Amino acid sequence: MYQPLIKNLKGKMESVLEHFREDISSVRTGRATPSLVEDIVIEVYNAKMPLKQVAAIQAPDPRTLFIQPWDKNIVKTIEKAIAASPLKLMPTLDGDVLRISIPSLTEEKRKELLKILKDKMEQARVRVRREREEVWDEVQKMQKESKITEDDKYVAKEELQKMVDQYNGKIEEMGGKKEKEIMTV
Repeated sequence: MYQPLIKNLKGKMESVLEHFREDISSVRTGRATPSLVEDIVIEVYNAKMPLKQVAAIQAPDPRTLFIQPWDKNIVKTIEKAIAASPLKLMPTLDGDVLRISIPSLTEEKRKELLKILKDKMEQARVRVRREREEVWDEVQKMQKESKITEDDKYVAKEELQKMVDQYNGKIEEMGGKKEKEIMTV
């Protein structure tokens, strides 16, 4: 009777994991990757759009990004948006293309990025726990309404905890990989 709740929770946990994956992809490492800037919001055509929808982004080498807008008239707007972003990157206009040189990370900046990564990991774990609590509340409600037995309630609790442990492990694994990327000189 509670099994559909557990199956539904698995989908929600996958969603939390996917959101975490996207979230940490924007954390800067020592390498230039398009994911670093692709979600910067640009205000063009009377709308706000992510950079990836208005330009091609390439990383020809580990220290350089090229951004080529599909509409050459918005290159200055893109340049201003990147400069104003929290990444503190300074694009250089090279004809119709913006060039961004990614400086090497200092030890201080690496530690700052690790703090940001740890915060994002904790936010993901909190979302996992929140999803678990919603299902646990529903299971307890079902037991009070005599829809499931008390034994079923505790079996559900164990299944919930196993699932939480599994997804927390995945979060730790992904965070560990990102931490290695940040700390690699």
